[in-house]
Amino acid sequence: MARYYDVHPDNPQPRSIGKVADVVRGDGVIAYPTDSCFALGCGLDNKSGVDRIRSIRKLDERHHFTLVCRNFAQLGQFVIVDNAVFRAIKACTPGGYTFILPATKEVPRRLMHPKRKTVGIRIPDHVTAQALLAELGGPLLSSTLLLPDEEEPLTQGWEIKDRLDHVVDAVVDSGDCGTEPTTVIDFSSGEPASVRRGSGDTARYE
Repeated sequence: MARYYDVHPDNPQPRSIGKVADVVRGDGVIAYPTDSCFALGCGLDNKSGVDRIRSIRKLDERHHFTLVCRNFAQLGQFVIVDNAVFRAIKACTPGGYTFILPATKEVPRRLMHPKRKTVGIRIPDHVTAQALLAELGGPLLSSTLLLPDEEEPLTQGWEIKDRLDHVVDAVVDSGDCGTEPTTVIDFSSGEPASVRRGSGDTARYE
C-alpha cells in the first residue's frame, strides 16, 4: 500500500519531504508532481524501480527516461553539453522542457537509449519537486505518469493513490499540476530538433 503525503504547494513541509526522500533512498518508486504533470520517479541506481516504472507504463527499452535535476551543477555530471547548447538550455530552465543529450559515463547504460547513448534531462519549475531534489541531493529518474491506453496523464493525487496503490510506494500530492507534458528538444546532434510539443514554447528552437 502506497504512503500518501499531502504537501503544501508553496511551503512543502520538510518532515514530509524527508519521508518521501527516504522512500526513494530505500529503492522505492514514487508518484510526484512537476511543473508539467505528475511523474513516476525512483533513484538513479534503482534497477528494480526502473523495471517497475517500465511495467506500470508498459514501456520498451527504447523509451527515454528523464533525469530530473535540481540545477545545472547537478545536470552537468550526467550529460555532455558544449557552450552553445548550455546557453540555449539555460535560457529556458527551470521550466517545462526535456532535453535529449549525449550521456556521460555517470549514467548507467540501461538508462540510455540503446543505440544513441543519449538520455533526457530536465530542471522543473515546481516548488515541491525542487524541495524533494534538494533533500535527495541527486536526480530523480522519472517518466510521465501516463498509463497505458490512456490519452491524458493522471492529475489528482487521490486518484493516483487509488489506482496505483499496490504498484508505487508513495504518492506526493501538492495540488493539481496540469495534464500537459514537457516539450522535448533533441540536442544530441548539437542542433535543436523538436521531438514533442508540450508545455514549453518551441519557438526559440525552430
